[in-house]
Amino acid sequence: MLLKENIPVHYILGKIKKEMLWVTVYAVLIAVLYENFHITRISIPIAVPTILGTVISLLLAFKSNQAYDRWWEARTLWGAIVNDSRTLTRQLITFIDVPFGASDEHSFCERVAKRQIAWCYSLSRHLRREDPLFQLERFISAEDMEHIKRYSNVPLALQELQARDLRNAFKLGWINEFQQVQIDKTLTAFSNEMGGCERIKNTVFPSTYAVYIHFSLILFIMLLPFGLIEFFGIIEVPLVIAISCSFFLIEKMAIHLQDPFENKPTDTPTTSICRTIERDIKQMLKESHKHDEDLKEKSVPKASNIFYIL
Repeated sequence: MLLKENIPVHYILGKIKKEMLWVTVYAVLIAVLYENFHITRISIPIAVPTILGTVISLLLAFKSNQAYDRWWEARTLWGAIVNDSRTLTRQLITFIDVPFGASDEHSFCERVAKRQIAWCYSLSRHLRREDPLFQLERFISAEDMEHIKRYSNVPLALQELQARDLRNAFKLGWINEFQQVQIDKTLTAFSNEMGGCERIKNTVFPSTYAVYIHFSLILFIMLLPFGLIEFFGIIEVPLVIAISCSFFLIEKMAIHLQDPFENKPTDTPTTSICRTIERDIKQMLKESHKHDEDLKEKSVPKASNIFYIL
């Protein structure tokens, strides 16, 4: 993903290189006919392409705004995933009450928190139509891996495992009813956020709308040399190329923004967000574990104190 870095010029121009080629050939052809063969009747009033260009500009502006809304909604959903992942980890650390010395102390919180990291990575790859199981063994057990392989929707399978562990924690008395409800609300928020991302991914931008704008843009570019040739002569070639490139780039920008989960430089940076979530959750678990160890040491009398009491 490209975040704050500048997008390379060759990447930008590479997206419209075919369009630039045929526009160049077309503009040069019109200029040659006008200058060498003195076909002056091909000139048309500049107002004709101007009016059409104005209409297309309004349509492209509307399309760009709608595409940006989709991209921003996707980014907002992933921002909520970051916040809720931190909230879930905090709830696990502060709610789970396992007696000191128990064999599964801290392991329950760590298992659920790391499964949340796996959920974020799997959702990111699921939205991009990639393998959602890729490298999940770093975060979940082999038993969990075997379970989620049976699902076509891996993030949903991981959510099911989270819900089962939450139910077991309540039955074992590690959390009370109120705490179970609060954690379940966080899990429900993850489900809603996943549904929002899938809605954006599976809702196709109206193809007829895009096709009509593209055809109108082609018509505008075809008329543009005829409107400029009488005033600028051969200079109309670079002018037509520059104007056409600006319109084509705006169109391409809207096309890229309207699909924020296609693994392109303009996508929502879900991989980078997942790494941030992984870093924060692991740090929270590490600090929590250190805090628990310090409490254990303080709760056990030192050897010198025991000898004094005796």
